[in-house]
Amino acid sequence: MSKVYVVTGAGPVGWTVAEQLAEQGRQVRVLTRSGSGPEHELIERIRGDAKDPAVLRSVLAGAQAVFHCIHGSAYNASVWQAELPAAEQAVLDATQEVGAVVVFPESLYSYSEPDSVMAEGSPRRATGGKRGVRTALLRARAASATPTVSVVSGDFFGPRARIAHAGERMVAPILAGKNVSVVGSSRQPHSFTYVPDLASAMIAAADRPSAWNAVWHAPTGPALTQKELAQAFAAAAGRPSPKVRVLPGWALRAAGLFSGDARELAEMLYQFERPFVMDSAASEAALGVTPTPLETAVAATVDWWRQQG
Repeated sequence: MSKVYVVTGAGPVGWTVAEQLAEQGRQVRVLTRSGSGPEHELIERIRGDAKDPAVLRSVLAGAQAVFHCIHGSAYNASVWQAELPAAEQAVLDATQEVGAVVVFPESLYSYSEPDSVMAEGSPRRATGGKRGVRTALLRARAASATPTVSVVSGDFFGPRARIAHAGERMVAPILAGKNVSVVGSSRQPHSFTYVPDLASAMIAAADRPSAWNAVWHAPTGPALTQKELAQAFAAAAGRPSPKVRVLPGWALRAAGLFSGDARELAEMLYQFERPFVMDSAASEAALGVTPTPLETAVAATVDWWRQQG
């Protein structure tokens, strides 16, 4: 049986991983509840539940690597706790039977000393809320008998990254000639990762058994302020630099007293009120990947948004 590459989930990361694999001539299966995913002659889209052992046994037959890219159904710690550990364990158990590696996209949430530049060796012991859930997931992967790789990224931007600080909250207003609103601060350095760079690092890690059972960083360019990133998008779009308005932390925390969504967002304000910077030099050297130049990345992002009308 020829080797295949399985992707669970078709959000920005899963979709991009599947596209890149197919463009490299690899056979891909994409598993989602809706049967969605990129259209390509080398991509088979399968409808099913990634927690169902019977579905997983069928989809994972002949798998070389599994890219587990599903999200929680809501941006909420209790929802994550209810959904994500069970889904990951089901995939880990099924993948062990076929002898493949599971590659996970990961966030910076688990880093417990975020005021320092975060590198692969930085402590990941954050507790409570969404941060604690991510820490527990990383520990479960490390304890699994199945080979795993976790590839950490900063906040997303790029094609298909709609629900993101550098997505519909930033690119869409710029293209519409409107002001941009950001949270925390517009002047603190913050690491943003281009989604195709995360996907390329995940594939590179899957191809290198020497990189398994470790946490790596997606190739990520120099940190930018939210204002600088907005200006880069505007330049790529041929628009004037937008006025960047800031929703201060105290206002978001006050709104969190009445709004669950605001409360969940306020939990992560530490990332935007102070410098929040990751370093990917070690991973770039180990995986042979580099970040896409900013001008190229923002131009591709703007082009995708324009295609959406």
